[in-house]
Amino acid sequence: MIARVRTVDAILDQVGRFEAIRKADLRRGDHVIVATENSLYSIHVEDEGTYSVSGGWFDRNGISPVTLSISGCTWGGTAIKRDLVAARGLRLEFGNRVVTSPIRDVQVIRGEIAEFHGMCSIASADLFRACYGEPAVHS
Repeated sequence: MIARVRTVDAILDQVGRFEAIRKADLRRGDHVIVATENSLYSIHVEDEGTYSVSGGWFDRNGISPVTLSISGCTWGGTAIKRDLVAARGLRLEFGNRVVTSPIRDVQVIRGEIAEFHGMCSIASADLFRACYGEPAVHS
């Protein structure tokens, strides 16, 4: 019997059109808001390969904001799509090996738009309540 190995890339090719936020599409100053099944994360793009992250696990452990890398996205197993920051249905894996619950929604706010409109920082729990009308649930 020959075992068949499936990569995340191969699975995504079979799925067809797939909404994802790629690392290469983000610029310094952009913000990515990621709503998972259990938490809300605010990701600020810093220098290449580093992100300032708050919300979810990081808030619960009192270390928000933290600067780290993003490993990529996975379905929860060992296969990982390294060029992604976030994609609906997948789990986000941070550089410290924290893996989120499945992603429900992703929004990108371009840095120049945030500055133009005078947007300010907000606690992730407050943002979650504003968007979903419910308190954040721990994963």
